[in-house]
Amino acid sequence: MEELCFDNQRIWFDPNLLQEDPKACFDASFWQQQGKVIGSAQGRGTTWFVQGETLPMALRHYRRGGLFGKLIEDAYVFTGWEKTRCAEEVALLSTLAAGGVNVPRPVAARAMRHGLVYRADLLVEKIDSAKDLVDLLQQAMLPDHVWCAIGRTVRKMHDLQVCHTDLNAHNILMDSRELVWLIDFDKCYTQEGEAWKAKNLSRLHRSFIKEQGKRNIHFSAASWQVLCRGYEACGPDN
Repeated sequence: MEELCFDNQRIWFDPNLLQEDPKACFDASFWQQQGKVIGSAQGRGTTWFVQGETLPMALRHYRRGGLFGKLIEDAYVFTGWEKTRCAEEVALLSTLAAGGVNVPRPVAARAMRHGLVYRADLLVEKIDSAKDLVDLLQQAMLPDHVWCAIGRTVRKMHDLQVCHTDLNAHNILMDSRELVWLIDFDKCYTQEGEAWKAKNLSRLHRSFIKEQGKRNIHFSAASWQVLCRGYEACGPDN
């Protein structure tokens, strides 16, 4: 990653992935004016999907959730550039990618300081032809080898001591090649020890149960057992 420093801002970007102007690429209007917006998704805000010169990307502005987010929408206490949420997410994605976990490649990140607080944006690779598990499971049951691959992917992440604080069925994707991807690592972190890993898996299990009741997804105890077998089979030496 290269770094730009100016006007109380820091921009980190990968020149191999970003051919556009790093100072302009975090504004949706920049992409709209060029007719390169290829889609959008609503969450805490709008995630814009844009077509860059090198690859399709997802542009996200960091926003707070919950009750506090209604009071302070997108400002965070500044404690150092490397401790901004965008810089930490870029570092975590880089660690995971280097460790063989399928995650979107970080393209660029921006933090803008305003006195004691900052605001931030992130630009990452958009995974081609990928859908989240909830969308897929609403249509049909997934074969056992996919459930096994999900378990192996989560295990690879855990072997790197990365805790995904929002590990749920929406944050796991599968592409047209049946490759499994993990996304949305905001507020995630590395953690020592082993005990937390079972709790992280339990969180994922609860999300499947929740979506089964909410959207009637194709999920069963047998599916979860296959996922767990994939998780257990994929140790650090496998």
